[in-house]
Formats: sequence, C-alpha cells, structure tokens
Amino acid sequence: MKHEEYDIVVAGAGIAGALAAAAAARGGAKVVMLDRNPDTTEGKKTNWGWVCGDAVAESHLDFVHKQIGLRLTDPILDLKVDGVLVLSPDLEKKFQFEGAGYSLDRPKLAKKLVEYAVKEGAEYVPLHEVEGPIVENEKLVGVFGRDHESKQFRIKAKLVIDALGVASTIRRKLPKNDYIENMVSTDDIESTGRYIYKFNPGDKIDERYYDPKNALIHLNQQLAPGGYGWVFPKRNSRINVGLGVEKKSLEVRNAKLGRKDTLHMLIDDYVKWNPHIHDVQLDETDNNGKGYWSVTVRRQFDSLVYNNYLGAGDSMAMPNPISAGGIGPAMVAGVLAGQVAAEAVAAKDTSMDFLWKYNLRFNEAYGSKTAGLEAFRVYLQSLNNDLINYGMHHFLTEEEAVEISYGNIPKITIASTFHKVLHGIANVDAFKNLLYTVKKMQRMNELYQHYPKSIGEFHAWKHEVNTEMKEVKEKFQPNPV
Repeated sequence: MKHEEYDIVVAGAGIAGALAAAAAARGGAKVVMLDRNPDTTEGKKTNWGWVCGDAVAESHLDFVHKQIGLRLTDPILDLKVDGVLVLSPDLEKKFQFEGAGYSLDRPKLAKKLVEYAVKEGAEYVPLHEVEGPIVENEKLVGVFGRDHESKQFRIKAKLVIDALGVASTIRRKLPKNDYIENMVSTDDIESTGRYIYKFNPGDKIDERYYDPKNALIHLNQQLAPGGYGWVFPKRNSRINVGLGVEKKSLEVRNAKLGRKDTLHMLIDDYVKWNPHIHDVQLDETDNNGKGYWSVTVRRQFDSLVYNNYLGAGDSMAMPNPISAGGIGPAMVAGVLAGQVAAEAVAAKDTSMDFLWKYNLRFNEAYGSKTAGLEAFRVYLQSLNNDLINYGMHHFLTEEEAVEISYGNIPKITIASTFHKVLHGIANVDAFKNLLYTVKKMQRMNELYQHYPKSIGEFHAWKHEVNTEMKEVKEKFQPNPV
C-alpha cells in the first residue's frame, strides 16, 4: 500500500464496494479498496464465483451514469430484457414485476467497476482479507486482516465503508449498538443457487418456461418453498437458472411431505421440471457455471451508519425483499455511500451526525419501499400453491400487482371485490389477510416517508417499525403445503 493512513478504506471490491471507492475518490478523498480476491478475479462473491441472478433494472444503470458518469455498455450488458414476469404455480397467470433491464456478464461487470474506481483515483489492493474493524472509543479508525501470505495488516482511516457482503466481518464485530444489527435472522435469509447453461430451447418455445425477451420468476411452494425459481435469458443460447428457498419453509414442506430435499436437490428437480432445459451444457466461462450463496429478504438495516462507518450492499441487507435482487440497491448504495464519505472528509466531520445524510439519501433513492415489501414477502410465504393460484387469478389485477412490486399501495377493499367469487373459507381468510398486509404495507411506507432526520428521532421511529413488523411475522407463519 502507498500510504500508512487513508481518508477512507473500502472493504470489499464487489459492486457496492467498487462504486463506493469510485464515488469517494471522485469526490477528492484518498481511498484504498481492499479485496480478498486476486486481481484476476475482481469482486468474486464466493469460492463458487460471481454467484448471482445477473439481472438489473435499467433505472439503476441510469442512476450510476447520472451520479458518477459511468455508462456500462456491451459486453457487460449481456442481454436486454423487456421486464421480469412472475408466473403463478399453475402457470396460467402472469404479472410483470419490473420493467426493462439487462442480464449482465457479472465477471466483466466486476472488472469494469474496479477499473473505474482506480481510474477515479482509488488505490486497489487485492489479496487482502479484512477480518474486522479497528475500534477506539467506540469509533472505527480502520480495519485489520491478513494478506495472501497470512501476514497481518492494519490500515488506519478516517472512515470505513463496509461492502463485505451478508456475512461481513466488520458488521459482525461492531461494538454492540442500537443502530446496526450485528447479525441477520435466519428467517430473513434465503439459500439460493444457480447454474448458467448453454442450451437448445427447441423450435417451439413455451414462454411460460423460457422467454428470450423476459426474465421469468416461478412462484411454486412445492418446487421452491418460501422462495421462487427463475429462468433468466442470456446471450448466445444461454440461461441463468436458479432457485431460492427459506429454511423454515423448506423444513415445513419436507416434514409434511415426508421428504429430505436439499437446496441442491430442489434446483436439479426444477431444471428437470422445465421442458425447455434439455440438451444442456454448463457454461464454465470464468469458472462461473455453478454456485450457491445466501441472500437477505428483509428491509435494509434501520440505520446504515455508525461512528466513522457506512455500510452498502449485502452487508446492510439491501436486496429486494420479494425478488432478492441485490445488484440495483448495491449500485445505488455504493454511489451514495462514497459521495457522503467524501463530503464528510472534506468537511472534516466523520461523526454519525454528519453521516446520517446517507440514511436519508438511500431511503429516498431506494430504501423507503423495502419495509412494505418485506411485509408482503412474509404474507406470501404463508400461502400454499392453491392460495397463490387463486389470489393471482382473483385477488389482484395486473395493475395492482405491479403497484405492490414497486412498493406502492393499491386501493384494495372488500367493496372492490364483490365481483370476485371467493370459494371456500381458505380463500376468504387469505383475502382478509391480504387486506391486512396491504394496510401494514401502507403503515410501513408512512413510517419510511418520515424517516428520522436526525439521530435524536431514531430510536422512537425504530421502535414503531419493529413493532409493526413483529406483528406481521407473528401473524403469518410459513405454510408452503
């Protein structure tokens, strides 16, 4: 490393970390970015590779370009898609979840983002694994860890940006505080895995199983308890196919069906279930053909800052609670964290009071909708396939479903559904529970629209948020079959 002390140390060179380093360096700060990977595999998520669904909305790419001038192009933007479509378990109902976006080449994206950070002036140091924060008087003053020869290092900095992912060694070793949780509940984590295949879809395409112009999400509590399966198209007759499951939902399903299925078994069953996925070959380009990882499906942490500390991306539980999409929020958060960090250095004020503006900016740009989406995710996990089928056919119009997917609250009332026939007490109860959930989503949105402007208002606000979410989670338990 070129210096003994930096303005900002960024831990992790993934999407959030690289963009944070670029934005902070662009703002004039002296930045060092540490990553455990060698400089030939920048930003690799796990030992499996850049394990991801690879999808991002066009709006998030536009945000990055507008904020820091980086425009991503081909071949990083592997394939443009019209949108993300969600299918009911019976495959007879289809809703659009998100609009236009891209299926990305993740290894190329990671490399480009690191190169851009360096171009903007950040120092990039590979083969350095961060093991925790250096804390003095409950303030972060740097990080420590080991290099590729297992030699210890300590780097001092005025600020630390944590982009180490869901299992962040910095976040887990923060001093106990009321702002950032050290751990994420297993109930708020999904185990996911995916394959990238070269395949021949055949001459006659059934767009319920594979759509060359749209990313498909299959809701099916038998195939993917507590989560969903996906088939995302890629260029040159390739697909990203994967599955996410929630631990408790899988346990309930296995117990009721007398099964011992694992995530790996369920993914293989999902591939066999899809009639278009045949004559396949694993695409081992960049050794990235198969992989598994954990992803959070809750709202981001109530605060994203602590003393001399900001977190971004998976380390702050930012993936979308319903879709588990993490690329978009990581891009938004990385840019905003870097910008605020540079402003703090320039102002010579790295206190939590100054950094609080990062909470406000992320909430405005993305985070305000996630608590409502978390409530809907918990409700959805309480439904079996029959109820999901009936609900997608009768409870929601396509317009209402789109509103919910964007975190907006449609006007759904009992009066508005007189024309819908609710056969059976289970359907009636499920609809009443939907009305309850929509009201809770509205309440969560109201709370986040009034996110505390200062630290002094935070604890009372946080208590209200946690109380509301606790009620939702106590009311709805996983019930996949």
